[in-house]
Amino acid sequence: MLDLRLPIGWLFIILGSLVAAWGILKPTETSCGAISLNLNLSWGLIMLLFGLGMTFLARLNRQSD
Repeated sequence: MLDLRLPIGWLFIILGSLVAAWGILKPTETSCGAISLNLNLSWGLIMLLFGLGMTFLARLNRQSD
C-alpha cells in the first residue's frame, strides 16, 4: 500500500526547490515591505525541509515493515 507521505513529500520537495530558486534568482522583487526579508527564499526552504521530512518518515516506515 502506498504511504501518502511519499508523494506529498516529493511534491513539497519540488515546489520548495522551485520557490527557493526563484527567491535566489529574483531577491529584490520579492522583498516584504519595510523589512528586507525574502519571503520566496524563506518559504521555499521551509517547504523543502517539510518535504524532506515527509519522505524521510515514509522511508523510515517502509523499512520497519
